[in-house]
Amino acid sequence: MSKHRHEPEFTSYYGRPVLKEPTWEPADIAGYLFTGGLAGASSILAAGAQFTGRPALARSLKLGALGAITASAAALIHDLGKPSRFYNMLRVAKPSSPMSMGSWLLAGYGPLAGASALSDLTGVLPAAGRTASVGAGVLGAGVASYTSVLIADTAVPAWHAARHHLPFVFVGSAATAAAGLGLLTAPTGETGPVRRAAVAGAAVELAASNAMEHGTGLAGETFHDGTAGRLLRAAKACTAAGAVGAAVLGGRSRLAAAVSGLALLAGSALTRFGIFEAGRASTKDPKYTVVPQRERLAEKDSAARCDSLVAGLARGAGDQ
Repeated sequence: MSKHRHEPEFTSYYGRPVLKEPTWEPADIAGYLFTGGLAGASSILAAGAQFTGRPALARSLKLGALGAITASAAALIHDLGKPSRFYNMLRVAKPSSPMSMGSWLLAGYGPLAGASALSDLTGVLPAAGRTASVGAGVLGAGVASYTSVLIADTAVPAWHAARHHLPFVFVGSAATAAAGLGLLTAPTGETGPVRRAAVAGAAVELAASNAMEHGTGLAGETFHDGTAGRLLRAAKACTAAGAVGAAVLGGRSRLAAAVSGLALLAGSALTRFGIFEAGRASTKDPKYTVVPQRERLAEKDSAARCDSLVAGLARGAGDQ
């Protein structure tokens, strides 16, 4: 009899994937992830710029946030098929549902971002506009990060395996995108805070991305291979180049600041599209679903055997 345990091979019915591949359009969902992060982080930086006497930077970020959240809502509604489905999601508030909480975040954040931008642009009701800017900045933190929880709370193997890393990747990516927008649109003399945000955001994004790719077990392959791998490698190059450009030349040259800003925006967008493609790739191969399940079952079985052994030893000690 062989000493080696035979590991049974797994198959799926008629060779079909265990999970159904998502039918989402990349422009809708990955675009929604990118623009939501850009909007939320832009509102945070805009609020800071407003209260530190950087009016041009504040205005460009407020207008950028309004444009980004409008594009984000349009992508979401296009994916849903019709606007009434978004309104239907507001019929209940379920704290345990990232989708429900995200819908309410967008419903509260959108009007505040709009009021903030329009007041700044027209000069109407300035006090109310400043208050709206603060509100948009507070809710912007949630808007910039909740989508990471939203996709991690699914059965898509790569996204679920990366659930501990995605929030850091998304927050860093949102910060670099908003900083890139500020560098691209504001006068160089007002971009000090966004240059620092670019460096900090890039450090968080790159470190978290590296941890995600190497700390998610078998599903981590999907972040290296194929379309997702190419997109994520390009994202890292753009993000790193943008952060270095912002730190070294962004305060000296308007052209360098703009180029750095474009690189940061591109890096953030590529990150979201890369993560989206990794998720899709992980649904196509049953091993990304079956192997982690077996590993979890083996861990539970091993833990149960240890507990049983400890209990047996305790009973034996008691009998003596």
